[in-house]
Amino acid sequence: MTDTVAEICKLLEPFNTVGTTLSPSTDISTDLNIDSVTVMDFVMEVEDHFDIEIPLNVLSETRTVADLAKVVEARTKKG
Repeated sequence: MTDTVAEICKLLEPFNTVGTTLSPSTDISTDLNIDSVTVMDFVMEVEDHFDIEIPLNVLSETRTVADLAKVVEARTKKG
């Protein structure tokens, strides 16, 4: 999972305007102080990068980088 976390952190970097150190426990919207529209932009980047779709009901339960990495890995294995 560390590779997935690293990839997500790389994708998240342009959205990290507050300079937070990104880690698996980083809360994507709270720690980075980004709104829901920006979160959706980021999620679209993740979907494009990994060639997956993340359903909104799954996304609503995804808070941290580690949570998102688990979702990405589960979705990529299905494909």
